[in-house]
Amino acid sequence: MTARVLQVCVGAVRPLRVAGRTLLSGIGKAPVDGPVQAGPLGLAGDEQADLNVHGGLQKAVYAYPAEHLAFWQAARRERGVSLFDEALPPGFMGENLLVEGLLESDVWIGDELRAAGSSCVLRVTAPREPCGKWAAVMGFAEAGRLMVREARCGFYLAVDVPGPLQAGAALHVVPGRRGLSVAGAIRAKWARHRND
Repeated sequence: MTARVLQVCVGAVRPLRVAGRTLLSGIGKAPVDGPVQAGPLGLAGDEQADLNVHGGLQKAVYAYPAEHLAFWQAARRERGVSLFDEALPPGFMGENLLVEGLLESDVWIGDELRAAGSSCVLRVTAPREPCGKWAAVMGFAEAGRLMVREARCGFYLAVDVPGPLQAGAALHVVPGRRGLSVAGAIRAKWARHRND
């Protein structure tokens, strides 16, 4: 299976208003022109505010399927968050890689993504879990529940072999052990939370 990187996005930590409080967040990402070096702790020029939740060796890069953007655009419009029918820009979901052709049901924990024309090898490690900062950016409280129910979470990647990544690059999927898909992992984790 082959997917494609539509955009590479990075961002600095900055203040974000969440439920009446100001917190630091690295969720704001913007597209970068040209190649960006991926290393063990993420992309050059990218920052995370809460390393207990985002970042680190196992969550160095966050990938999000572009196919879901229209769903979130419609969800925001239906709830009166967005009055216009404007497309969500790359980086809006907090993603480092906006990808095409790689949904959560198609990718499994342990799969490798090899970037064409680069030495970079990424490994799928976990689904993205919703947080309060992400819900604040989305603009409606039930966004997290919707992300889990629909399994439109995206996925975290470890950088097993450093190298440059850039928009337009093909990503070749090398299957791992195929025990649990990203969609299955997010649903299983949140089912356990409901039962605890």
